[in-house]
Amino acid sequence: MLKYLKEIFTQDSADKPAIKKRNTPPKVTDDQKLQIATCALFIEVAKADDNFTDTERANIIKAMQQIFDLSKEYVKELMQLSEESVEKSVSIWEFTDTINKNFNDLQKYQIIRNLWKIILLDDELNQYEDFFIRKISGNLMLSHKDFITAKSEVKRELGISGN
Repeated sequence: MLKYLKEIFTQDSADKPAIKKRNTPPKVTDDQKLQIATCALFIEVAKADDNFTDTERANIIKAMQQIFDLSKEYVKELMQLSEESVEKSVSIWEFTDTINKNFNDLQKYQIIRNLWKIILLDDELNQYEDFFIRKISGNLMLSHKDFITAKSEVKRELGISGN
C-alpha cells in the first residue's frame, strides 16, 4: 500500500498511464491517514531547528511503533511518505485536523509528549522548536497547562533541569 502511494506521489506524467491500468487503486484507510499525519508532525518538529538528526529519526520510529503498533520496516516506509507529505503541505493544519478527528484528548496529549521527547533528546531547545510545539498543541485544542505539563514530564523523565 505505501509503495503504491509513493508511486503516485513520485511519478512523472509519462508514467501516469501505468496507474490507469490498475482496476481499482487501493484506498488509503483512515488509520493510514492518521499515521501519516502523526508522523508528519513528528518530522516537522524534528526539522524545526534545521537539524534532523539520526537520534530524532530513531525516536520518531520508536514513537510510531508504540503509538500504532507498527513494524520498524513499515514505519520507515511511512516516514518516507510522510516526509513527502510535509514537503507538499501548505501548513500543519491538515495534519492536526486529521488527528483531531481521530484522537481523544489523552491521545493528543501523548503526541505532544512524544514531540517534546523528540526535540529534547539533544539537550537543546531551539526557540523554533518550542514555538512549533506550542502551535501544534493549540491546533490540537490542548490547554496551555497540558503543553507545560507535557514538557515538564518529559524533562523530568530525561533528567533535564531548568526551563
